[in-house]
Amino acid sequence: MCGYSSRTGNNGFGVPHSEGRRKMNSRHEVCKDEVPCATQDHIARFHSYMHGGTSSLLSTVTTLVTFPVYKTVFRQQIHSTLVREAIAQLYREGPWKLYRGVVPPLLVKTLQGTLLFGLQDTFMHQLSDVHFIPPLLLPAFAGLGVGMVEALVFTPFERVQNVMQNSSNDCNLPTLRSVLSRFRSESLSSGFYRGLMPTMIRNAIGSSLYFGLKDPVQSMLWQQGLSPGASSFMSGVLNSMIISLPLYPLSVLVANIQAQVVGGPRGAWQSGVMLWNSRQHSVALLYRGGSLVIFRSCLTWGITTAIYDSLERHTFKANNSK
Repeated sequence: MCGYSSRTGNNGFGVPHSEGRRKMNSRHEVCKDEVPCATQDHIARFHSYMHGGTSSLLSTVTTLVTFPVYKTVFRQQIHSTLVREAIAQLYREGPWKLYRGVVPPLLVKTLQGTLLFGLQDTFMHQLSDVHFIPPLLLPAFAGLGVGMVEALVFTPFERVQNVMQNSSNDCNLPTLRSVLSRFRSESLSSGFYRGLMPTMIRNAIGSSLYFGLKDPVQSMLWQQGLSPGASSFMSGVLNSMIISLPLYPLSVLVANIQAQVVGGPRGAWQSGVMLWNSRQHSVALLYRGGSLVIFRSCLTWGITTAIYDSLERHTFKANNSK
C-alpha cells in the first residue's frame, strides 16, 4: 500500500498507510501520549478486525436482497441453463424454497470481513520485517496468506450452501441438520472440505489481487477528484470486476464439485475436464451466468470497501483529536 501516497505520510484519505504503522520498533519507541508502540499497534490491528466485521455485517443486507440472483446463477453454473430456464426452475419449486441455503452465506459474509481485513493487517505486520519483499508488493503477499486461511475456514460453509442450493438434493437432504449430519459421517475430504484445493487457489489469488490493487486504485481515483467515500466504493467495484472475471471459471468448478453429495470425480483436474466437456468446449457456456455474479460481487464489495474505509478514517481522526 505504500508508495502510492500523494501526500506525505498518508494515502490521500487522511489515514496512514498500514505499512508505515508497522515499521516502528515496539521495544524502543514510544508513540503518542507515551503509550508504547506495541500497544498502539495491537489496538490498530484489533480495529481492523472490528471494522472488517462491521462493514461485512452491514453489507449482508445486499447478500440477503441479491440471494435470489445468486441462486439463479448457481443453477446456471450447475446445469448450464439460460437465465429464463433457471428462473423457471426456481418458480416451479415455489417461494418457500427460494431462500433455501441462505444461512451459510449470511454467516460467511459477516465472518469473512472480520478475517479478511483483520488477518491482512496482521500478516502485513508480520511480513514488514521480510526485507526481500518490496513494499509495493507487501499487501499482495499478505493477501495470499489471507486467502488460504479464508479457504480453510469457509470451505465447509460454501460446501453446505452449494449442496442445499442443488435441487437434486432436496429429497435426500431436506434440512440443514440433515446435511450437517451427512457430512459428519464422511471424511473431511468427501464431506465438509470437498473442493478445497480449487477454492484455496481462487481465494488466494482473489485476496492477493484485492489488497494489492485496493490502495493504488483508491489513490488514482482520489487524484481524479472523487471524494474519499466515492473512491473507496469505486475501488471495491473495479477490483471486484478485475478479480471476478478471470476467476469465474474456478467458481463454476467449485460449485460443480461441491454441489454433489455422492458420485462424480473428487479431483479438481478430473472435475475440470468433465466440466469443460459438459460445456462443449465453449468459453461462452463456461461463463454462463457470469454477468450476474460479477454485478452482485461488484455491488457487495463496493459497499463493503466503502464502509470499512469510512470506519478506518473515523477511527484515525478520533485518535488524532485526543
